[in-house]
Amino acid sequence: MTTQGKTKLTYSQCMQSDKSRPIRILHVVGGMNRGGIETWLMHILRKIDRDRVHMDFLVHTVQPCAYDDEIFTLGSQIIPCLYPSRPLQYAHHFKQVLQKQNPYDIVHSHVHYFSGYVLQLAHQAGVPIRIAHSHLDSTLLEAKAGPYRRLYLALMKRWITYYATLGLACSQQAAIDLFGSTWNTNPHRQILQYGINLAPFHKQVDSIATRAEFGIPADAFVVGHIGRFEPQKNHLFLLDIAAEVIQREPNSFFLLVGIGSLHSIIEQKAKQIGLANRCIFAGSRANVPQLMQGAMDAFLLPSISEGLGIVLIEAQAAGLPCIFSDTIPQEADLIQPLIQRLSLTQPAAKWAEVILAQRRMKFKIPRSNILEVLEASPFNIEIAVKQLEKLYQTQFFKEVVV
Repeated sequence: MTTQGKTKLTYSQCMQSDKSRPIRILHVVGGMNRGGIETWLMHILRKIDRDRVHMDFLVHTVQPCAYDDEIFTLGSQIIPCLYPSRPLQYAHHFKQVLQKQNPYDIVHSHVHYFSGYVLQLAHQAGVPIRIAHSHLDSTLLEAKAGPYRRLYLALMKRWITYYATLGLACSQQAAIDLFGSTWNTNPHRQILQYGINLAPFHKQVDSIATRAEFGIPADAFVVGHIGRFEPQKNHLFLLDIAAEVIQREPNSFFLLVGIGSLHSIIEQKAKQIGLANRCIFAGSRANVPQLMQGAMDAFLLPSISEGLGIVLIEAQAAGLPCIFSDTIPQEADLIQPLIQRLSLTQPAAKWAEVILAQRRMKFKIPRSNILEVLEASPFNIEIAVKQLEKLYQTQFFKEVVV
């Protein structure tokens, strides 16, 4: 194509002219604090071939986040883009980001429904590969949405359908939530399993020292929970379960790891019902594998909804009996003897009985057997990162030859 005697290259031709450079990817997230999505992205960033794939992170905050320093050390950028609740301001900032940075080949959005707007803006900016990634199933939480929220959801889903050149999901339920019940008839929608770093689960952990950090007796029965203090994690019901467990087994403690908007409310509730000395609020922690192996005897996850429940994969890697709600996708069930699902319609007393019965499974399965299963599964980060790198390369070179 020529214009006034000058050759005009398409975006694809520009990419084809420099295949030697890394594929440039902009991940869109709320912020890079410790959470399931963010921790998975950090595993990817550490393991991926950074000479072939360059990853930057567009975030919706200017507050420092837990992974920021490591991201900079690994050669990536944290790029703030503020006011997602103000569409026009956000659009202006988003387009400025894309104009100031070197062209991105891929925008990979992890902000669920809001990905519709993100990918529309990426399309307008000429980004050729636009990925919507579903990490959760919010169906139950959105069931009571008001009319304006329902309108927003319908519009975002429509934009995702139109502007996402590729749709990824961590489970069948997460795929249905974002892409609809017929998602698997679309060749541009697929499941991409998470991967966890299994190396820390091979290490020996000093249980007595780990528990001593929190003032937990060596002979106590400890139920662990890891998750953000947000409505979907169902912490109020978790406290009801804790009360029932402690009534039956007085030498019990609950170790709650995470932060979130409901943290102070849940902590205050624990004090009100007399659990202040038995519920330990550990905050955000970088040493999750150590805590699982050294401090916990069982793992509890009574979530209202989850995209997958990657902490359940980690808990199984640690050899912990896992008691969780039947709303969580079955893709998380890897070591069947460790798994016990319960309905949220069951009373807290029933959950307590199952927890105390299931605790006997700890140490009954050799850890070496568990890790062997996980290492051969798609949930091994070494396998997962290769799958994602191959996906990026396939999408990139498909765009090049168009």
